[in-house]
Amino acid sequence: MLSEKELIQGCLKGDKIAQKALYDKYSAKMFGICIRYFKNITDAEDALQDGFIRVYTNIDKFNNNGSFDGWIRRIIVNAAINYNKNNLKHRYQTDYTEVEGKIEDTKLNNDVWTLDHLLNLIQSLPEGYRQIFNMYEIDGYSHKEIAAILGISINTSKSQLMKAKTILKTKMGIVNNTTK
Repeated sequence: MLSEKELIQGCLKGDKIAQKALYDKYSAKMFGICIRYFKNITDAEDALQDGFIRVYTNIDKFNNNGSFDGWIRRIIVNAAINYNKNNLKHRYQTDYTEVEGKIEDTKLNNDVWTLDHLLNLIQSLPEGYRQIFNMYEIDGYSHKEIAAILGISINTSKSQLMKAKTILKTKMGIVNNTTK
């Protein structure tokens, strides 16, 4: 088994064995990231492949600041986002004026939910909502970053996140009944 440093050095030289070893070491974990962004395995696999091609072609840009795992993860997330952006014909966007003033910071309480159940709930969201939910809640992007990456307004990002959370809360049975 090659060390991380040996994998990087081998990939820098274009060594196919090192590239395969790198893929074997990280692909399962990175596939878990990709599957959150797609409803089907085929799209997730395609995004994963795109991501690893980017890893191989940009490995010379890894500068040992932070973890190599984190560097690969960022590339894979961006590959999933770009794959989504380039391959979806319909984007679910909502005008922020529909929800202006209703946006609240609410974290989901998932203490009683299994990971598989939560993943299925997230995957059931419409594409745009799911993408923004993943980027904000799971991958840690800010609304400003999401807006820049997806080419939408910050308020659209916020409103789609709010709607995604509302859908998830409804499906989880966590509904605010303040309007009776």
